[in-house]
Amino acid sequence: MANDKEERLQKVIAQAGIASRRAAEKLILEGRVAVNGQQISKLGTKVTSADEVKVDGVPLDGSEKKVYYLLNKPRGVVTTASDDKGRQTVVDLLTDVDARVYPVGRLDYDTTGALIMTNDGDLANQLMHPKGKVDKVYTAKVKGVANMADLAPLKRGIVLNGKKTAPARVAIEKVDQDRKVSFITMTIHEGRNHQVKDMLQKVGYPVEKLRRDRYAFLDLLGLQAGDYRDLSHDEVKRLKNGDYRYMRRK
Repeated sequence: MANDKEERLQKVIAQAGIASRRAAEKLILEGRVAVNGQQISKLGTKVTSADEVKVDGVPLDGSEKKVYYLLNKPRGVVTTASDDKGRQTVVDLLTDVDARVYPVGRLDYDTTGALIMTNDGDLANQLMHPKGKVDKVYTAKVKGVANMADLAPLKRGIVLNGKKTAPARVAIEKVDQDRKVSFITMTIHEGRNHQVKDMLQKVGYPVEKLRRDRYAFLDLLGLQAGDYRDLSHDEVKRLKNGDYRYMRRK
């Protein structure tokens, strides 16, 4: 930190590029953070630049170079930096990345597609904040022969767990009458757990497969499952400036 202003511990950890603010809170609750040699396991601690903060015994280094990647997450990989069950994580896939990166948001274990990986806590928090309204585009393979009349409630927003969703954009891409399956494209900007699956389930179309095709303007062109690439300087600049508009690439 550049001054002696008190800041919440999780914010300082996020700004140092160790984890997102939410993930930093988890690190604290797990007892993996120490301030001036004292283990912290409850939220609410504030620190200044005069305090020594360590995560897993390693002092924070606010000068760590910020890095940004787009990953095409495959099925069967968990969207966390580590997993207590020993499952492969999205961080494991970035084999030649030395920086301590973490995912921006989550994709379910069996969901594939676009996922930003970074150590820039400020950008991660910006992208995940509800007021940012970052478009996330999904393609779902669902059971049943879909029709727009059934899907219409999604365009107005539906109630899930007592809270109404924001309106989604929905289109039917393909219907297989013989196999009784359909392919539906949905665009949302919220980030509730299992949201796309739950929305489609509620209108009568259980999801068999789900892929996130796009996050903001970042698509999967040129990336096979498990592949990743650096974000360009211009892409990072656009994200930081809140310019999430999509322009189809060739």
